[in-house]
Amino acid sequence: MMGLERKINILYVITKLELGGAQKQLLSLIRGLNKEKFSLHLVTGEHGLLVSEAEKIPDLRLTRCRFLDRSIRPIKDLRAFLFIYFFIKNNNIDIVHTHSSKAGILGRWAAKAAGAKIIVHTVHGWSFHDYQHKIPHHLYLFLERVCAVFTSKIVVVSQSDKNKGLRQGVGSRDKYELVRYAVNTLEFRNSGVPSAVKEKLGLPGRGPIVGTVACLKQQKAPQDFIKLAAAIKKEFPDTKFILVGDGVLRKKVCSLIKKLKLEREIILTGWRNDIPLVLSSLDVFVLTSRWEGLPIAALEAMAAEVPLVATDTGGIREIITNGKTGYLVKAGDIQAMRKGVCELLKNPGQRNEFARLSRETIGSEEFSLNNMLKATEEIYFSLWRSGKNA
Repeated sequence: MMGLERKINILYVITKLELGGAQKQLLSLIRGLNKEKFSLHLVTGEHGLLVSEAEKIPDLRLTRCRFLDRSIRPIKDLRAFLFIYFFIKNNNIDIVHTHSSKAGILGRWAAKAAGAKIIVHTVHGWSFHDYQHKIPHHLYLFLERVCAVFTSKIVVVSQSDKNKGLRQGVGSRDKYELVRYAVNTLEFRNSGVPSAVKEKLGLPGRGPIVGTVACLKQQKAPQDFIKLAAAIKKEFPDTKFILVGDGVLRKKVCSLIKKLKLEREIILTGWRNDIPLVLSSLDVFVLTSRWEGLPIAALEAMAAEVPLVATDTGGIREIITNGKTGYLVKAGDIQAMRKGVCELLKNPGQRNEFARLSRETIGSEEFSLNNMLKATEEIYFSLWRSGKNA
């Protein structure tokens, strides 16, 4: 594409390498980028389930910062800011590319202070949303607006996030670039023999299986999944439910399971690294989120040919056509979710048709790794050329 005098030094900053869509996509990007053109660095928090995966990536310099934390702690946040600032200064960083809300704010401010000429931020769902109290909502919105002023490019994974950002006055239209998540469809094809998979997961050999994959936090509304299970049991008593994930709401989820007497029906697996295997055991996948960017769990379920019932949030409408590739319902509407799931459980033919069309959607070039890498590299080179000619 262009001749380079030297490798371009890129620093990625993400708050925590937990098992989430932003983190998985970032590591896929780092693995796939041309190491002959780019020298890659990653600064992240101390802990996370994907740290070991990052450590295995060849030619990646991984640095863990003990001050980088998701919660707001002014002293630690200042120290994280200084850590990133000096890292940029000491390593001659050309491009700073931040991911996740907290790292997006601290990382971009540090990049600006350190004199980085190219600053890129990827939005995996905005830091401000309709379920926040007014003070944090306006604070995060203000910070996003200010950071956008000195951000070279704002990458979004859904058109919905772009539209939302523009409506709220975050950056100008020319700063936005849409780059979809990449899904390796081969990874989700024929993941195992159904009976063997169910035995491994502790699921019964007979009866339908309804499941979800989500961090147990407010955004994902895991209690809605538990309430949904109770509603479905009335119509399909043999149904079992599996919830993959963990988080701050685990105690409340367990308490609700006990209150609704669903201990024998719901399996909480915690985080797992064999998501394709889990998805292959499901008859229906449910997304109960209250707000989203573009949920990677939904994309993976579609790749695994599992029909979806999903809350109509964020960019989900960009991948699911209601009544054709899945059912979309209003967030928090348990009865609408129940109706959609039960409709699919009653009609295997409908499930198969939804699954087939879903896989065709996710199998398109738009969601390929090649597309994500090509689009991202074009952003970097375009900004690099502009900076060199400035």
